Amino acid sequence: MSFIKRKLHHEDDLGFGNRPMGKDQRMMNANGSSNIKRTGLPFFRSSDTYNWLISMSWGKFLTIIVIAWLIVNILFAFVYVGVGIENLKGTDGITARDHFFDAFFFSAQTISTVGYGHISPSGFITSCIAAFESMLGLLAFALATGLLYGRFSKPNAKILYSKNMVVAPYKNATALMFKLANFRNSQLIEMSVNLVFTYNEIVDGQKVRRFLPLELERSKIGLLSLSWTIVHPINEHSPLLGKTKEELIDAEVEFIVLLQAFDDTFSQTVHSRASYLDENIIYNARFAPAFYHDNTGLTTIDLSKLSDIEMVTST
Repeated sequence: MSFIKRKLHHEDDLGFGNRPMGKDQRMMNANGSSNIKRTGLPFFRSSDTYNWLISMSWGKFLTIIVIAWLIVNILFAFVYVGVGIENLKGTDGITARDHFFDAFFFSAQTISTVGYGHISPSGFITSCIAAFESMLGLLAFALATGLLYGRFSKPNAKILYSKNMVVAPYKNATALMFKLANFRNSQLIEMSVNLVFTYNEIVDGQKVRRFLPLELERSKIGLLSLSWTIVHPINEHSPLLGKTKEELIDAEVEFIVLLQAFDDTFSQTVHSRASYLDENIIYNARFAPAFYHDNTGLTTIDLSKLSDIEMVTST
């Protein structure tokens, strides 16, 4: 399949090279992350630990914090029991299970420096262990606090994208469209969007990956208040002109969205990425309005309707 021979400029290179992609394989995941598997790296990389903890989901992060807290307290509980439960004054357990839980909760109080005083260490060795644990607890909670701050203060854009792209009537022709909106209540200003069309092409009997920037009706806006419909007119300058759905499927096409804007909450430039495959294109359809005026005349946008479409009759 041959398209207009216009490649990305070097400064716009996406860094994926020209290797072809397999059937139904994305170059970029729907959430904007690169669909690249990296091997040959050591199992533990201290230089990447911070980025890993900052970037993971909140569920995974909180799970790791809880598991680490349990493991540390369980280990110290075994240490206290091993040294001798009689060296912890105030324990009133009778069975081995009671002794373990007495040591566990004493460890939890020590590592958090709460120290209720019901149980206290006795003897030099037990006191040294408790002192070391309290120091470890101060360092651990300082690290956890720093990670929490880093996760909350990390500038990022929460952009909602429509689930699909549509090919809709546009100025006596057609256009490829998708919608986006700001999920947060923050103001995004000086927003710009690039839409990159990538596909496999046969060159001298070999598959290579091509990248074409698509011209947009409007690639920049001053302020994103409502939703924004990104429009690529399918005209004589478009590589999509005259291409059928079957041809796009055969070329294993993908549309990559690159967005950047200035967020006034963070006072920094934020970025967002998204990806659409040929299976995400709906023909002879248009997006339904997602905003309306309430009883007071105030403009209201319903983000749950961002992906709603209406079928149209082809002409």
